[in-house]
Amino acid sequence: MKKAINWKFTIVLLLIGFMIAVQYNTMEHPKERDTRDIWAIRQELAEEKKIHSELLTEIRDLDRTISSYRTLSESSTGQALKDTVDKLHKKAGTTDISGPGFTIEVRPSVESVAYGIPITSISSDLLTRFVNEVNRFKGIHMEVDGKRYTMMSSIRVINGATTVNGLNVSTPPFTIKIISPTMSDSEKLYNYLLASSIHDDFYLDNLVLEIHQPERDITIRGYPDKFKNLYLKELPKGE
Repeated sequence: MKKAINWKFTIVLLLIGFMIAVQYNTMEHPKERDTRDIWAIRQELAEEKKIHSELLTEIRDLDRTISSYRTLSESSTGQALKDTVDKLHKKAGTTDISGPGFTIEVRPSVESVAYGIPITSISSDLLTRFVNEVNRFKGIHMEVDGKRYTMMSSIRVINGATTVNGLNVSTPPFTIKIISPTMSDSEKLYNYLLASSIHDDFYLDNLVLEIHQPERDITIRGYPDKFKNLYLKELPKGE
């Protein structure tokens, strides 16, 4: 009888010890808590809602395209497909485009000219940072030093020179053109860039951004290279 009591007492002590060890471990290694303030959380929520809205817009556009195909006769199906292809080419940046936007001149700072500091090509990191800053706004089209920047474009260093689409970017001064969906969008991006800290990054490289007022008609050229079709194949007629 005494042995049975000792055995039960031992089990109780083991359980108590285990619970104390778990509690101690929890206190020593607490779970990471979200320490962001309410405004940081609200900003992230606003960005997620914006992405959700953009996805819904794309879904509605695709639904309208599908509905139009279903209601078309065979004679007009070809034109509908052509319109869709033209829209995709425009979205991919392979065609010239005009619309509301503004131009930016990248030129040497006054101090660098006054002190005779040699001006070299803009660094690839700085140009990439600028492109990322602009791409915070959706639906924009951009041309860097006469070179169309699209989703297929790349900014790289080749033989010591910064390139866009494999073509050298001129030593400053050179021009960047940006087109937005509407005049209101252009004004918002214009004001955003005026207040952006990106100016400090350029100034550290002895460069300045001269941002011109938005205009209603800016033209930029399309991406010169054609996309290669790797997967789609044309079916023989009747299939």
